[in-house]
Amino acid sequence: MSMVLQALGPRVWPRLSQFKPPVLRIPGGETLYVKSRHWSGQSQPQGPRLRTRLLITALFGAGLGWAWLAARAEKEQRRQQQRTEALRQAAVGQGDFSLLDHKGQPRCKADFQGQWVLMYFGFTHCPDICPDELEKLVQVVQKLETEPDLPLVQPVFITVDPERDDVAAMARYVQDFHPRLLGLTGSKEQVAQASRNYRVYYSAGPKDEDQDYIVDHSIAIYLLNPDGLFTDYYGRSRSAEQIVDSVRQHIAAFRSILP
Repeated sequence: MSMVLQALGPRVWPRLSQFKPPVLRIPGGETLYVKSRHWSGQSQPQGPRLRTRLLITALFGAGLGWAWLAARAEKEQRRQQQRTEALRQAAVGQGDFSLLDHKGQPRCKADFQGQWVLMYFGFTHCPDICPDELEKLVQVVQKLETEPDLPLVQPVFITVDPERDDVAAMARYVQDFHPRLLGLTGSKEQVAQASRNYRVYYSAGPKDEDQDYIVDHSIAIYLLNPDGLFTDYYGRSRSAEQIVDSVRQHIAAFRSILP
Protein backbone atom coordinates (compact mmCIF):
# COMPACT_ATOMS: atom_id res chain seq x y z
CA MET A 1 0.00 0.00 0.00
CA SER A 2 2.88 2.37 0.86
CA MET A 3 4.48 1.68 -2.51
CA VAL A 4 1.28 2.67 -4.28
CA LEU A 5 1.03 5.90 -2.29
CA GLN A 6 4.67 6.68 -3.05
CA ALA A 7 4.03 6.17 -6.79
CA LEU A 8 0.87 8.23 -6.85
CA GLY A 9 1.85 10.66 -4.15
CA PRO A 10 2.76 13.67 -6.30
CA ARG A 11 -0.61 13.56 -8.08
CA VAL A 12 -3.01 12.26 -5.42
CA TRP A 13 -1.78 13.80 -2.21
CA PRO A 14 -2.88 17.38 -3.03
CA ARG A 15 -6.43 16.13 -3.61
CA LEU A 16 -6.55 13.89 -0.53
CA SER A 17 -5.29 16.74 1.59
CA GLN A 18 -8.49 18.65 0.83
CA PHE A 19 -10.61 16.07 2.73
CA LYS A 20 -9.59 16.80 6.26
CA PRO A 21 -11.97 15.58 8.95
CA PRO A 22 -13.78 18.32 10.87
CA VAL A 23 -11.96 19.35 14.05
CA LEU A 24 -13.70 19.97 17.37
CA ARG A 25 -11.58 21.69 19.99
CA ILE A 26 -12.52 21.17 23.59
CA PRO A 27 -11.39 23.48 26.38
CA GLY A 28 -8.30 22.05 28.02
CA GLY A 29 -6.42 21.52 24.80
CA GLU A 30 -7.94 18.22 23.73
CA THR A 31 -8.82 17.89 20.05
CA LEU A 32 -11.44 15.54 18.59
CA TYR A 33 -11.82 14.54 14.97
CA VAL A 34 -15.46 14.14 13.91
CA LYS A 35 -16.41 11.68 11.17
CA SER A 36 -18.35 13.24 8.30
CA ARG A 37 -21.70 11.68 7.32
CA HIS A 38 -21.41 12.59 3.63
CA TRP A 39 -18.99 11.39 1.02
CA SER A 40 -17.55 13.75 -1.52
CA GLY A 41 -19.38 13.69 -4.84
CA GLN A 42 -22.76 12.59 -3.35
CA SER A 43 -25.78 14.87 -2.87
CA GLN A 44 -29.00 14.39 -0.94
CA PRO A 45 -32.34 14.34 -2.85
CA GLN A 46 -33.74 17.78 -3.20
CA GLY A 47 -37.14 18.12 -1.44
CA PRO A 48 -38.90 20.28 -4.08
CA ARG A 49 -37.69 18.04 -6.94
CA LEU A 50 -38.97 14.91 -5.20
CA ARG A 51 -42.36 16.50 -4.54
CA THR A 52 -42.58 17.58 -8.17
CA ARG A 53 -41.89 14.05 -9.37
CA LEU A 54 -44.51 12.64 -7.01
CA LEU A 55 -47.05 15.23 -8.16
CA ILE A 56 -46.42 14.45 -11.83
CA THR A 57 -46.78 10.71 -11.13
CA ALA A 58 -50.06 11.26 -9.27
CA LEU A 59 -51.47 13.46 -12.04
CA PHE A 60 -50.48 10.93 -14.68
CA GLY A 61 -52.19 8.13 -12.73
CA ALA A 62 -55.31 10.21 -12.24
CA GLY A 63 -55.41 10.97 -15.96
CA LEU A 64 -55.22 7.29 -16.84
CA GLY A 65 -57.99 6.51 -14.35
CA TRP A 66 -60.24 9.22 -15.74
CA ALA A 67 -59.65 8.04 -19.31
CA TRP A 68 -60.54 4.45 -18.32
CA LEU A 69 -63.76 5.56 -16.60
CA ALA A 70 -64.74 7.73 -19.57
CA ALA A 71 -64.14 4.87 -22.02
CA ARG A 72 -66.15 2.51 -19.84
CA ALA A 73 -69.06 4.97 -19.59
CA GLU A 74 -69.03 5.51 -23.37
CA LYS A 75 -69.01 1.76 -23.98
CA GLU A 76 -71.96 1.25 -21.60
CA GLN A 77 -73.88 4.08 -23.26
CA ARG A 78 -73.35 2.52 -26.72
CA ARG A 79 -74.52 -0.83 -25.36
CA GLN A 80 -77.68 0.77 -23.95
CA GLN A 81 -78.39 2.55 -27.23
CA GLN A 82 -77.93 -0.66 -29.22
CA ARG A 83 -80.24 -2.52 -26.83
CA THR A 84 -82.87 0.22 -27.04
CA GLU A 85 -82.73 0.22 -30.84
CA ALA A 86 -83.10 -3.57 -30.93
CA LEU A 87 -86.13 -3.38 -28.63
CA ARG A 88 -87.72 -0.69 -30.77
CA GLN A 89 -87.28 -2.80 -33.87
CA ALA A 90 -89.12 -5.58 -32.04
CA ALA A 91 -92.13 -3.20 -32.05
CA VAL A 92 -92.84 -3.66 -28.35
CA GLY A 93 -95.23 -1.11 -26.90
CA GLN A 94 -95.74 0.70 -30.19
CA GLY A 95 -99.53 0.61 -30.09
CA ASP A 96 -101.91 2.60 -27.91
CA PHE A 97 -104.20 1.28 -25.17
CA SER A 98 -107.48 2.41 -23.64
CA LEU A 99 -108.08 1.35 -20.02
CA LEU A 100 -109.58 2.57 -16.74
CA ASP A 101 -107.47 3.45 -13.72
CA HIS A 102 -108.35 2.34 -10.18
CA LYS A 103 -110.33 5.58 -9.72
CA GLY A 104 -112.49 4.88 -12.77
CA GLN A 105 -110.80 7.46 -15.01
CA PRO A 106 -110.03 6.56 -18.65
CA ARG A 107 -106.35 6.24 -19.46
CA CYS A 108 -104.36 5.86 -22.66
CA LYS A 109 -100.65 5.82 -23.42
CA ALA A 110 -100.63 9.51 -24.35
CA ASP A 111 -101.51 10.35 -20.72
CA PHE A 112 -98.01 9.26 -19.68
CA GLN A 113 -96.11 11.24 -22.28
CA GLY A 114 -93.39 13.30 -20.64
CA GLN A 115 -92.99 10.76 -17.81
CA TRP A 116 -90.74 7.82 -17.16
CA VAL A 117 -92.94 4.78 -16.50
CA LEU A 118 -92.27 1.39 -14.90
CA MET A 119 -95.08 -0.98 -15.90
CA TYR A 120 -95.96 -4.47 -14.73
CA PHE A 121 -98.65 -6.89 -15.96
CA GLY A 122 -100.19 -9.25 -13.41
CA PHE A 123 -103.35 -9.94 -11.40
CA THR A 124 -104.57 -9.28 -7.87
CA HIS A 125 -105.20 -12.93 -6.98
CA CYS A 126 -101.61 -13.89 -7.73
CA PRO A 127 -100.30 -15.76 -4.66
CA ASP A 128 -96.64 -14.75 -4.64
CA ILE A 129 -94.92 -13.70 -7.89
CA CYS A 130 -96.94 -10.55 -8.57
CA PRO A 131 -96.66 -9.19 -5.02
CA ASP A 132 -92.91 -9.82 -5.07
CA GLU A 133 -92.41 -8.12 -8.42
CA LEU A 134 -94.62 -5.17 -7.50
CA GLU A 135 -92.72 -4.79 -4.24
CA LYS A 136 -89.47 -4.74 -6.21
CA LEU A 137 -90.92 -2.17 -8.62
CA VAL A 138 -91.92 0.00 -5.65
CA GLN A 139 -88.42 -0.30 -4.15
CA VAL A 140 -86.98 0.98 -7.41
CA VAL A 141 -89.37 3.94 -7.49
CA GLN A 142 -88.64 4.78 -3.85
CA LYS A 143 -84.87 4.67 -4.37
CA LEU A 144 -85.16 6.95 -7.40
CA GLU A 145 -87.38 9.33 -5.44
CA THR A 146 -84.53 9.98 -3.01
CA GLU A 147 -82.40 11.47 -5.81
CA PRO A 148 -83.64 15.04 -6.38
CA ASP A 149 -81.82 15.38 -9.70
CA LEU A 150 -83.88 12.59 -11.26
CA PRO A 151 -87.46 12.93 -12.54
CA LEU A 152 -90.23 11.03 -10.81
CA VAL A 153 -90.92 7.59 -12.25
CA GLN A 154 -94.58 6.61 -12.54
CA PRO A 155 -95.36 3.02 -11.41
CA VAL A 156 -98.19 1.30 -13.32
CA PHE A 157 -99.87 -2.08 -12.74
CA ILE A 158 -102.03 -3.52 -15.55
CA THR A 159 -104.19 -6.54 -14.84
CA VAL A 160 -104.34 -9.60 -17.08
CA ASP A 161 -107.42 -10.85 -15.21
CA PRO A 162 -110.19 -8.36 -16.06
CA GLU A 163 -112.87 -10.86 -15.07
CA ARG A 164 -112.03 -10.48 -11.37
CA ASP A 165 -109.93 -7.29 -11.33
CA ASP A 166 -112.48 -4.55 -11.75
CA VAL A 167 -111.92 -0.92 -10.69
CA ALA A 168 -112.81 -1.57 -7.06
CA ALA A 169 -110.55 -4.62 -6.80
CA MET A 170 -107.63 -2.70 -8.32
CA ALA A 171 -108.19 0.20 -5.91
CA ARG A 172 -108.01 -2.12 -2.90
CA TYR A 173 -104.92 -3.85 -4.22
CA VAL A 174 -102.66 -0.94 -5.23
CA GLN A 175 -103.10 0.92 -1.94
CA ASP A 176 -100.92 -1.67 -0.22
CA PHE A 177 -97.85 -0.85 -2.32
CA HIS A 178 -97.24 2.81 -3.16
CA PRO A 179 -99.42 5.95 -3.07
CA ARG A 180 -98.55 6.73 -6.70
CA LEU A 181 -99.00 3.18 -8.03
CA LEU A 182 -101.65 3.35 -10.76
CA GLY A 183 -103.81 0.28 -11.37
CA LEU A 184 -105.29 -0.17 -14.84
CA THR A 185 -108.09 -2.50 -15.93
CA GLY A 186 -110.74 -2.73 -18.61
CA SER A 187 -112.77 -5.12 -20.69
CA LYS A 188 -111.33 -8.41 -21.90
CA GLU A 189 -110.75 -6.88 -25.33
CA GLN A 190 -109.04 -3.78 -23.95
CA VAL A 191 -106.75 -5.78 -21.70
CA ALA A 192 -105.95 -8.15 -24.57
CA GLN A 193 -105.02 -5.21 -26.80
CA ALA A 194 -102.69 -3.69 -24.21
CA SER A 195 -101.07 -7.06 -23.58
CA ARG A 196 -100.48 -7.66 -27.28
CA ASN A 197 -98.83 -4.26 -27.62
CA TYR A 198 -96.21 -5.24 -25.03
CA ARG A 199 -95.89 -8.87 -26.12
CA VAL A 200 -97.30 -10.08 -22.80
CA TYR A 201 -98.49 -13.67 -22.73
CA TYR A 202 -101.25 -14.68 -20.33
CA SER A 203 -103.65 -17.60 -20.02
CA ALA A 204 -106.22 -18.40 -17.33
CA GLY A 205 -105.98 -21.89 -15.87
CA PRO A 206 -108.87 -24.21 -15.01
CA LYS A 207 -111.24 -23.19 -12.23
CA ASP A 208 -111.42 -25.19 -9.03
CA GLU A 209 -114.55 -25.99 -7.01
CA ASP A 210 -114.50 -22.48 -5.55
CA GLN A 211 -114.31 -20.96 -9.04
CA ASP A 212 -110.78 -19.82 -8.26
CA TYR A 213 -108.02 -20.04 -10.85
CA ILE A 214 -104.46 -19.00 -11.56
CA VAL A 215 -103.42 -16.90 -14.56
CA ASP A 216 -100.17 -17.91 -16.20
CA HIS A 217 -98.45 -14.81 -17.64
CA SER A 218 -95.19 -13.21 -18.68
CA ILE A 219 -93.15 -11.79 -15.82
CA ALA A 220 -91.31 -8.58 -16.62
CA ILE A 221 -91.14 -4.94 -15.59
CA TYR A 222 -91.21 -2.57 -18.57
CA LEU A 223 -89.54 0.83 -18.77
CA LEU A 224 -91.11 3.53 -20.98
CA ASN A 225 -89.34 6.80 -21.71
CA PRO A 226 -91.02 10.25 -21.81
CA ASP A 227 -91.70 9.80 -25.55
CA GLY A 228 -93.89 6.84 -24.63
CA LEU A 229 -91.48 4.39 -26.23
CA PHE A 230 -90.58 1.03 -24.75
CA THR A 231 -86.96 1.38 -23.61
CA ASP A 232 -86.05 -1.69 -21.54
CA TYR A 233 -87.44 -4.58 -19.53
CA TYR A 234 -86.36 -6.43 -16.38
CA GLY A 235 -87.05 -10.07 -15.54
CA ARG A 236 -87.26 -11.74 -12.15
CA SER A 237 -83.49 -12.23 -11.95
CA ARG A 238 -82.84 -8.48 -11.91
CA SER A 239 -82.58 -6.98 -8.44
CA ALA A 240 -83.99 -3.60 -7.42
CA GLU A 241 -80.46 -2.16 -7.29
CA GLN A 242 -79.71 -3.36 -10.82
CA ILE A 243 -82.93 -1.86 -12.14
CA VAL A 244 -82.20 1.46 -10.41
CA ASP A 245 -78.77 1.59 -12.06
CA SER A 246 -80.28 0.81 -15.46
CA VAL A 247 -83.02 3.44 -15.14
CA ARG A 248 -80.41 6.04 -14.14
CA GLN A 249 -78.38 5.25 -17.24
CA HIS A 250 -81.42 5.47 -19.52
CA ILE A 251 -82.42 8.81 -18.00
CA ALA A 252 -78.89 10.19 -18.49
CA ALA A 253 -78.76 9.03 -22.12
CA PHE A 254 -82.30 10.05 -23.07
CA ARG A 255 -82.80 12.44 -25.99
CA SER A 256 -86.36 13.06 -27.12
CA ILE A 257 -87.17 12.31 -30.76
CA LEU A 258 -90.53 14.06 -30.65
CA PRO A 259 -90.86 17.42 -32.41
